[in-house]
Amino acid sequence: METYEGMLEYIKQVSKKNNWILNSHQDTLNELIDGLVENKKKHTYQSCPCRLASGVRDLDRDIICPCDYAPLDIKEYGACYCNLYMRKNFYEIIGKEYVNIPERRPVEKEKAVLESFNK
Repeated sequence: METYEGMLEYIKQVSKKNNWILNSHQDTLNELIDGLVENKKKHTYQSCPCRLASGVRDLDRDIICPCDYAPLDIKEYGACYCNLYMRKNFYEIIGKEYVNIPERRPVEKEKAVLESFNK
């Protein structure tokens, strides 16, 4: 998964397993995959490219893609926080290219990540 092709295969498998689709806008999809690959190389795990990761797996476990928040975000808003994964009928029902998803990650987790940089 440390290549674009490997990560693309991984996210395709995730989306198929969960009955989701991937973002259909190629530039956005490319940027998200590049971010996942970069994080995989940097941290050894594919942390969410739209969130700050600490580099400490136990602290970031909730944001390893697909993050713990993705299923509920997709159920409630039609897409995950990054808009990488979407429900099957996203484009037909939502009718937008992108939706803003409120952050579900607890503030305490985000503070812990920031604090980890000061150690």
